[in-house]
Amino acid sequence: MRKSSHFVCQNCGADSAKWFGKCPNCEAWGSMVEEKIQEKKGKMNIAVTGAQPVDLTAVPVEQEERKKTGLAELDLVLGGGLVKGSLVLVGGDPGIGKSTLMLQLADYVANARPVLYVTGEESSHQLGIRARRLSIANSSIKILAETCMESILEWVDKVAPDLVVVDSIQSVYKSELTGAPGSVGQVRECGSELMRMAKQKGVTTIIIGHVTKFGAIAGPKTLEHIVDTVLYFEGDQNQQYRLLRTVKNRFGSTNEIGVFEMTEQGLAQVSNPSGLFLSESEAPGSSTVSILEGSRALLVEVQALTSPTFFNFPQRVTTGVDLKRLSMLLAVLERRVGVTVHNYDCFVNVVGGIKISEPAADLGILMAVLSSVRNVPIPKKTALVGEVGLGGEVRPVVQANNRFREAEKLGFKQVFISKKNLPREKSGVELVGVSSLQEAAHLIFGT
Repeated sequence: MRKSSHFVCQNCGADSAKWFGKCPNCEAWGSMVEEKIQEKKGKMNIAVTGAQPVDLTAVPVEQEERKKTGLAELDLVLGGGLVKGSLVLVGGDPGIGKSTLMLQLADYVANARPVLYVTGEESSHQLGIRARRLSIANSSIKILAETCMESILEWVDKVAPDLVVVDSIQSVYKSELTGAPGSVGQVRECGSELMRMAKQKGVTTIIIGHVTKFGAIAGPKTLEHIVDTVLYFEGDQNQQYRLLRTVKNRFGSTNEIGVFEMTEQGLAQVSNPSGLFLSESEAPGSSTVSILEGSRALLVEVQALTSPTFFNFPQRVTTGVDLKRLSMLLAVLERRVGVTVHNYDCFVNVVGGIKISEPAADLGILMAVLSSVRNVPIPKKTALVGEVGLGGEVRPVVQANNRFREAEKLGFKQVFISKKNLPREKSGVELVGVSSLQEAAHLIFGT
C-alpha cells in the first residue's frame, strides 16, 4: 500500500517514513511533523529564462541605491539604509517589539512612497489599534490581512509599493503545497517567492520570522541563506531596552547593533548606548571595559562578587561572559599575580544584558575580581582594555582609537591598555600602558 504522508523535521528538513521523538539527523526533540506527500502529475515544467553567461569585467558595477529608514539605529545595522530590491529577515522572541518596529518603519517610508503591510497573525482591526497607540495615521500604508502567497503577490502588483512587510513568514502558505503554514516546505517556498518578487520588481521586502526556544529562526536554514540581511531583535520583555543585531548583511558589515528603548509611544532610539550600561557605583568589584559591536565602541560595566566557599568545589557563575573563559582567567590571576581564588565563589555579571564575546574585556574582568577579593574599589572614571594571555601578559586590541574616543566622550579620565596600543599622538584621556597583569594590579591597587 502506497503511503500518503511522511514525517518532516521542522528544524533541518529531514524526512522519514515513520515518526521519531528525536530527529535522527539533527537530534532535535519534537520536531518531526506529519505532512502529506504531494503527488507529481506529468513532467515538471521548467521555465527557460534565456539567460546567457557574461564576462565578469563586463558586469556593470554601480553603488546600490539606499533609502533611509528614519531610524538612525536601524540604518546603522543595515549598513546605511534599505537597499532597493533587497530581502531582509527580522527574527526575535514573541512580544519583543518586531511588529512595532516594522510599523514605525512603515510610517516613515510611507511619507514619500506607498507601503504594503501584510499581516498574517493579526487582523486589520488589531493592527489599527496598535497604530493608534503609536500615533501612526498614514493613508499610504496599506494593510492586507492575508496568508495566501498567490493573493499577496497579486496585491503587490496592484498596489505597486516601495516597501513590503510580511508579518510573519510562518503564517504564509502556497495553495499548491500540501504542508501546513510554517512547515519546512511552506517556509522555504514562500521565502523563495518573496525573494524572486523583490529582485524582479525592485521592491524592498522585510519578512518577520519566529524563533525557536534555542533562539534560532524557526524553519529551514535555507531561509537565512536566500535573504540578503538577517537581523535579530534581542532583549528581555521585563526590561525596557532592546538590541537589534546584524547577523548577515550582503550590503554592509555584520555584528553591528542598534539600541532601542521600549516606551508607551513605541520604540525610541538610544543616542548614547554606553550610558545605559554604566552606573555611578563605587562599590568594590565594579570595572568599566570597552568592547566593540561591529564598528561601534561601547563602554559597559562588569561586576564581580567573590565570597569564601563552603563546598569542595567553588561556584563559577557568569552572565554575559563565557564561563570557560572566566575559569581560564582566574587560573592566570592565581598563578601569575599570586592571588588565591580557588577557595572563593566567583560571580561575574555584565550590566544591561550585553554579552561580551571579544577578549578585550579580559583585563577589566580580572581587575573587577581582584577588586572584590581585596575589597578595594577601582578609581572612578577609569576604563580597562586589554586581552590577557596565559603568561599574564596584556596584549593589544584592535581599533584602540575608537575605544579612546568613546571613553573621552563619556568623561573618563584614565584608560589602562597594553603598551603596544599607546598612540604616538596625544589623546584626550590619560592612557596608562601596562605590559602585564601584575603591573596593572600594582598601578590600580598599589600592591
